[in-house]
Amino acid sequence: QVQLAESGGGLVQAGGSLRLTCTASPRTPSPFAMAWFRQNTGKAPQFVADISWNDGVSNLMDSVKVRFLISRDNAKIAVYLQMNSLKPEDTAVYYCYANLPGGLGYWGQGTQVTVSF
Repeated sequence: QVQLAESGGGLVQAGGSLRLTCTASPRTPSPFAMAWFRQNTGKAPQFVADISWNDGVSNLMDSVKVRFLISRDNAKIAVYLQMNSLKPEDTAVYYCYANLPGGLGYWGQGTQVTVSF
């Protein structure tokens, strides 16, 4: 059973930083890619960033490109989201997603990020 465990969320003032971590359960096969999404209540999930497992190529949404960085640890099957210069509009529940072989996708439970003015 593949499980994704997220951590690192919290309350931070605007301009601050947080680092989110998502770690897959043991014996999880290497994914094709892992990603971060975020969602606010009543709104559709929003893509934030993803990273290819094979070559480390990453993509980020335009509004976070110069502030966020996604990285991975191949050995741990972990993905990280370093978030700098946080803004109140970054407030959301952040979810980790893994795209695994066989077309299987898994979601984490989410971690709340709240950025105050």
